[in-house]
Amino acid sequence: MTGRLILVSTPIGNLGDLAPRAADTLRGCALICCEDTRHTGKLLSHAGVSGVRLAIANEHTEEARVAEVVDLLATGADVAVVTDAGTPGISDPGARLVRAVLDAGYAVSAVPGPAALVMALVVSGFDTSRFVFEGFVPRSGRERTARLAEVAAEQRTAVLYEAPHRVQRTVADLAAACGGERRVALARELTKKFEEVWRGSLADAILHMAEREPRGEYAIVVQGARPADDVPRSDDELRALLVAQLARDGNRRTAIATVMAATGVSRRRLYDLAVGLPRPTTPPPS
Repeated sequence: MTGRLILVSTPIGNLGDLAPRAADTLRGCALICCEDTRHTGKLLSHAGVSGVRLAIANEHTEEARVAEVVDLLATGADVAVVTDAGTPGISDPGARLVRAVLDAGYAVSAVPGPAALVMALVVSGFDTSRFVFEGFVPRSGRERTARLAEVAAEQRTAVLYEAPHRVQRTVADLAAACGGERRVALARELTKKFEEVWRGSLADAILHMAEREPRGEYAIVVQGARPADDVPRSDDELRALLVAQLARDGNRRTAIATVMAATGVSRRRLYDLAVGLPRPTTPPPS
């Protein structure tokens, strides 16, 4: 018999959210791959799990851990993967181990559990029937502009993650891309003592964030855009969509045609707006 790689979800804040099956699974593994041995050690102590070896598998060491994990699976032992909080592989390490183990012919399973994006989504008050998860948006440059333009045009509810020292800037950039009237929910410290979910417009969110020192990682939930034929398009919104398309393919004519099809705005108006936009400095990937 061969072992399994098991992704085990861990609490996003409150240690009481660790599922009994998660604790039993961790107790029965030969190795637990984790981001931080001290952090995971505290969780295991709380759950009464002892005697299981820990190994660091973070963004820098995950690939280097593959050979050891595969060797253990070959002996019939199970290996667990956890992150500091939430579900492994969701904006956290885990996906590369999964791919490598599957390629080696071994089984992968999971113990489902907490995920900040799901909790933030369901308490936001926005439509949950269809949504997209954007994770952490790029920090700067053309990629950031393009991603925010995509969020602005997205008709499904969008969930983003952001670090406390960058959240004020991201909220301001979202307001510029989506318009200040778009509704947003800012969730922080979820499941913890000082859990907070603020709801309002992006314009008001800028003022809200200016009045406090951001602490804890944020989940930002943005209400979906109204259908194109139901909302007047400002010049700034159209420019943002054109910039996003130019970042994808570098061709102004194609960008205009794509935005025209998506918005119903005339080709002439889009051409006038596109004239002053800079072309991408590097060719797009094939």
